[in-house]
Amino acid sequence: MGNNSTVIAVANQKGGVGKTTTAVNLSCGLALRKKKVLLVDSDPQGNASSGVGVKTADRKKHLYQLLCGEAGAGEVIQSTNVKKLFVLPSKIDLVAAELELINQKNREKFLKKSLKPLLPEFDYIIVDCPPSLGLLTLNALTAAHSVLIPMQCEYYALEGLAQLINTIRSVKQSFNKKLYVEGLLLTMFDKRNRLSHQVAAEIHNHFGDQVFTTRIPRNVRLSESPSHGKTIMEYDIKSTGAQAYRALALEFLKRQV
Repeated sequence: MGNNSTVIAVANQKGGVGKTTTAVNLSCGLALRKKKVLLVDSDPQGNASSGVGVKTADRKKHLYQLLCGEAGAGEVIQSTNVKKLFVLPSKIDLVAAELELINQKNREKFLKKSLKPLLPEFDYIIVDCPPSLGLLTLNALTAAHSVLIPMQCEYYALEGLAQLINTIRSVKQSFNKKLYVEGLLLTMFDKRNRLSHQVAAEIHNHFGDQVFTTRIPRNVRLSESPSHGKTIMEYDIKSTGAQAYRALALEFLKRQV
């Protein structure tokens, strides 16, 4: 294991683009490749936590306590049913953290400070951001080495992307000089749909090599798995969704070299 983990923020202020699905299943894909992974649920909705099987009742201590200094990382991190995959869960109280931190000094650095002691322990730390460009996302971008942007292959996909890229640029200037875009990931891709192909071509025109070759298809099994508290690899390893996220994990690792 290297000296420190690589921290990746999975971000897009648009909801419903497959952000949590990507954070959960990329984390699992990396864990299956023998990488020790921490999934940080930075969304008050807590979907990444339940997506790896951590029930709301089991989240006695979570990201809110860690950010506010009421608990240490060791008290908050939970193991999952996937060997080598751990989660730092969240709960709806996290909404309060956003309000409480707003008047604090260095308010954009709380997550970075909280994750610092964990860096030597993990290969990868993947942060699932909320669907907004608020303080929680700002904290994730300040703590991260890179940003992975999931994008749905639909008509308005590029709308709002400029805003996200601007936010990344300003975080880079102000708080995190080394931040870079890990890549754009096309999600909910329907190969029978002409629009999907048009949007994919447009995104490739704009971003070239920054777009992952792997595309995540629309897949019923993929949308069912979170309600069972399972990653797609646990729920249905043979599904096209599982194959796509395994391919993404491999492509992601090749880019790290």
